[in-house]
Amino acid sequence: MSHRAVIQSLREFVLEREWGQFHSVVNLAKSISIESGELLECFQWSDEAEQLRVQSELADVLTYAYLLADRLGLDPDAIVAEKLEESRSKYPVEKARGRSLKYDEL
Repeated sequence: MSHRAVIQSLREFVLEREWGQFHSVVNLAKSISIESGELLECFQWSDEAEQLRVQSELADVLTYAYLLADRLGLDPDAIVAEKLEESRSKYPVEKARGRSLKYDEL
């Protein structure tokens, strides 16, 4: 399913339940953070995690990210591509390959 189809399905899901009233920008941003914490919790005591639980929590993170992008009128593909280009310039291959330093430390 393309991201456009996913967003349309999410819109329909939210509309059917009249949940849009709860989806302010700040509430969606909070929800991303909360769900990210639940994703991280999968790895709390071990680097190994149950695949289905990770998948479920990651789906929650992505769902709220898509809903936030939609609420802000942003195209997820476009903003990721734009950020990737920005990161390419901050982290040139010849300086960043195999290193985890922040761009201002390269």
